[in-house]
Amino acid sequence: MALRTVCSAALRTGTDLGVNNVRTFVTTVALCKRTPPLGPMPNDVIDLKKLESVERYRSYTRYLRRAEEAKNQPAWWKTYRGYMEQADPDHGGEQVDIGLPHYRPRRTTEVRERRQVIKANKKNAELERSIRLRTFKIPLDRVQETWEQSSAPFHIKRLAEHYGVFKDLFPKAYFLPQVLLRVNYGQDNNSGQVYYGNRLTPTQAASAPQISFDAEEGSLWTLLLTCPDEHLQDNEAEYIHWLVANIPGGAVQAGDELCHYLPPFPPRGTGFHRYVYILFKQQGPVSFQDDVRPSPCLSLEHRTFKTVDFYRKHQDDITPAGLAFFQSQWDESVTDTFHNTLDMREPVFEFIRPPVYHPPQVKYPHRQPLRYLDRYRDGQEHTYGIY
Repeated sequence: MALRTVCSAALRTGTDLGVNNVRTFVTTVALCKRTPPLGPMPNDVIDLKKLESVERYRSYTRYLRRAEEAKNQPAWWKTYRGYMEQADPDHGGEQVDIGLPHYRPRRTTEVRERRQVIKANKKNAELERSIRLRTFKIPLDRVQETWEQSSAPFHIKRLAEHYGVFKDLFPKAYFLPQVLLRVNYGQDNNSGQVYYGNRLTPTQAASAPQISFDAEEGSLWTLLLTCPDEHLQDNEAEYIHWLVANIPGGAVQAGDELCHYLPPFPPRGTGFHRYVYILFKQQGPVSFQDDVRPSPCLSLEHRTFKTVDFYRKHQDDITPAGLAFFQSQWDESVTDTFHNTLDMREPVFEFIRPPVYHPPQVKYPHRQPLRYLDRYRDGQEHTYGIY
């Protein structure tokens, strides 16, 4: 009797729940019917069951004209492009080329030279024999030279855009790095070579590097090293690390050092910072009296800098021509730079867990675990009675 009563109650409860669900669904449908539609969706007027009745464009010109008309018509939905234009008015805007003019050889000349090389290779019996025997070695120096003379500026520009160098240093502008800038922090090996976004430690970049680039005799240059990610108070400002102007030819040591070299000091907990070398070509001798920093310049306030302001002030006399940059992260040498070079407390942006505290050891420990003495070992491996 009790089991029958429970089953009937359960069935009655389930029925009531079903009725409630139906009522909720009917109420939702009624509310949806009362809500006015937002507007027609794209291709709502097309009947998918009668595709033969759809008007045909008959020509690409007519299709393009109708597409432009549909694009210009106001729509109730917000596209990604419209959202980005509203959030950032400069998004997708045309950028200005502020670099040196690029002169590309004629296509016919390139094809003629390529055919001559192919014809000479076909007549080379030694080359054919080494390729057939798989003993031919590709000269990497020649490949590097060919890349530098052909597509290197375009590849470097794409890498700089990928890392946001132009966006942060030259808003709404870019340039084509036509002068290959070689920066090396090492002496003989390539471990300290600066490429285009590779990683170097602050210890490797502790002293000024060796700079070399191809320059005409009698030309003047300006070399700048800046960091757009390092400023501690202003997100839009930079810290200048090195500035040398009126460099004759490629001799950086003979130029006027406006601000002496300061090693990278990315604060702890802030990740990787970009350090950008920019080479400017001067039209002639330029006076940089307003940009001279005190020597030695050990104040971060004096090293506050903006590359775009520097370029706007001297844009009639200098033109960006070379680019190289690397990334760096905190290491132990940064602490020494803050304390001894900049004479300031080191900012830390992450939690440093303190060492485990052990109370002083007592001679007769009471109610301590069996491994109490392990806390006070010197860390050396024990012999366990082997002498």
